Amino acid sequence: MTLLQILILALVQGAAELLPVSSSAHVIVAEKLMGLDPTAPEMTLLLVMLHTGTMFAVIVYFWNAWRARYFASVAAFGRESLRLVVATALTGLVGGGLVVAIHRLLAHGHPGFEIEQLFGNARLMAAALAAAGLLIIAAARLADRGRELTLRHAAWIGAVQGLCLPFRGFSRSGATISTGLLLGVARRQAEEFSFALAVVLTPVAIAREVWRLVKAHALVGDTVAAHVFVPSLLGMAFAFLAGLGALRWLSRWLEQGRWHFFGAYCLGAALVVLWVG
Repeated sequence: MTLLQILILALVQGAAELLPVSSSAHVIVAEKLMGLDPTAPEMTLLLVMLHTGTMFAVIVYFWNAWRARYFASVAAFGRESLRLVVATALTGLVGGGLVVAIHRLLAHGHPGFEIEQLFGNARLMAAALAAAGLLIIAAARLADRGRELTLRHAAWIGAVQGLCLPFRGFSRSGATISTGLLLGVARRQAEEFSFALAVVLTPVAIAREVWRLVKAHALVGDTVAAHVFVPSLLGMAFAFLAGLGALRWLSRWLEQGRWHFFGAYCLGAALVVLWVG
C-alpha cells in the first residue's frame, strides 16, 4: 500500500465510520477501486486500526457527556455500566449465533471458513446497506419522545448491534441509534449510548484481527512492522482527525431532524455497491 492509498482509506473510514452509512462498505469499495483485496488479513487489520482511530475520536468527542452521565455518582456508574454489559452480552450472543449459523449454512462447517470471506460479496453488502437505510428512514419518521434509556432499551439496542457484526454494509451506528429512536429514547442519549457500545467492542475486534493475522502467517518479523503496523498507525491518525469532523456532522443532523437523509444515502450507496461489485 502507498501512503496515498492509506490516506484515502483513512479519510473514507473516518468520515463514514461515525456517520450511519457503513464505513466498512465504503472502505471495501474504495479498496476494490484501488485494486486492493479487502479479504486479505493485512487489509482487515488496517480496517480495524482505522476503527481504532475513530474510537479515539469518539472518546474525545463524548468524554464530557460520558463523564457527567457515567461518573456523576456510584449509583449512576453502576446503572449505566449494567446497561452496557447487558447490551454487549446480547451483541455477543446474537452476533456469535449468526456467525455459527452462517458457518453451517454457507460453508457447511468447513474448518477453514472465516466470516471475513463474505466481506467482498457485493450483493450481500448492498442488501445490508439497503436494510440499514430503510431502518434509518423508519426511525426518522418518529418524533423524539425523549424517554430515558432503560435496561430493556439497552438490551434491544445490543441485540440489534449483534445483527450488524457479520454483515459489512449494515451500519452499526445507524442501526443502534435508529433502534433507540424507535424505542422512544431521546436522540442525544441514543447517540451517546450507541458510541459507548462501540468503544467497548473495538478493543475486542482489534485483538481478534491481530490474532487472525498471526494465524494466517501473512507477514513476519520486520515485514510486519514495515508493511502492516506502521501503515496502520498512520491510517489510525488520519481516521482520528476525520472522525472528529464526522461526529459533529452526525450530532447536528440528528438534533435538527435530518436523520432520514442518512437513510436515503444508504439506499443510493447500495446501488453503487452493486454497480462497482
